[in-house]
Amino acid sequence: MSALRLHWPDWWPSNSALTFAHPWLRLLLLAVPLIAYLRGQRGASAALIFSSTSPLTAIGKQSVSRAGQILRTLSILALSIFVIAIARPQLGKSLTQVEASGIDIMLVLDVSNSMLTKDFTIGGEEATRLDAVREQARKFIEARPNDRIGIIAFGTQPYVVSPMTLDHDWLLQNLDRVRIGLIEGSTAIGSAMASAGNRLNDKHSKSRAVVLLTDGDNNAGKIPPQTAAEALKALHINFYAIGIGTNGVAPFPVMDGRTGRVVTDAVGNVLYQRIPVSFNEAGLKEIARIAGGQFYRATDSKSLENIFHDIDKMEKTTVQVKKYQQYRDLFPLCLMSGVGLLLGQIVLSQTIWKKLP
Repeated sequence: MSALRLHWPDWWPSNSALTFAHPWLRLLLLAVPLIAYLRGQRGASAALIFSSTSPLTAIGKQSVSRAGQILRTLSILALSIFVIAIARPQLGKSLTQVEASGIDIMLVLDVSNSMLTKDFTIGGEEATRLDAVREQARKFIEARPNDRIGIIAFGTQPYVVSPMTLDHDWLLQNLDRVRIGLIEGSTAIGSAMASAGNRLNDKHSKSRAVVLLTDGDNNAGKIPPQTAAEALKALHINFYAIGIGTNGVAPFPVMDGRTGRVVTDAVGNVLYQRIPVSFNEAGLKEIARIAGGQFYRATDSKSLENIFHDIDKMEKTTVQVKKYQQYRDLFPLCLMSGVGLLLGQIVLSQTIWKKLP
């Protein structure tokens, strides 16, 4: 599978960078203040000649007229713009072409009721298993921008949260919507694995992988996990099984014995009770063995993070990046601006601010 991405600025030149073809010529700007100083010292040529300047001493102490200041400023600005013009300013925009031989990955998330068990922590706060899975899955997705990734949630039956896509922003939005109760609360591991394998049945992909995250035994669905594992192996799909949760006593959601649903209080908060919880590690190990894959056990947020990191290292993506630059030369614009200022200075000095000959 090959992905091609073109990254262009939305608007140009607002997102462009200003560069100079001959940046060293900007040093000539240092001479502009010197020229202005020397010109001020020399002064303009005399319009009238007096035998003695003593009667005009008081007048000579007055500051330069506003008109003279404006004319001098216009000429200095014009000179500065001419210097910038010969340095060849350019507005550039970049084109980045990413050619990626990516990997197709399906994340298969258990959303059965037991995933509400609070035996994980996030930022020091008690968290459910599903919260921990969502957090690490988000980091995993963000770290693989060039892979097509999809999400399947499963309880009694699998549900496609997102087909495989390179639009990871949209993918992450759908990941945030994954909730317990999205599907009935049993655990159809085999059906979910088969659904993921079906979604990955693309022979043009360089590599394909299924990442299963579950905390329970298969107790629903028409396809046994062992059969689904054999199918994944036959299709040469890499398989990673991650067992979520601890063995021991943990806060477990209170279940309604009649409906099998999670019990909540008047404002919708899940009610919990501390009871012994366990995990069938041997069963999930057997599924991973049949599929020729890897089994991991995540008992806390740190171990889950390390597992995703290990999978990230094993499933490598080949990326080739080509960058292009396109420039708009601002030399004509600067030249015209400088000429315009210079012509304005000349016109003003010969009309409304004309001096005596």
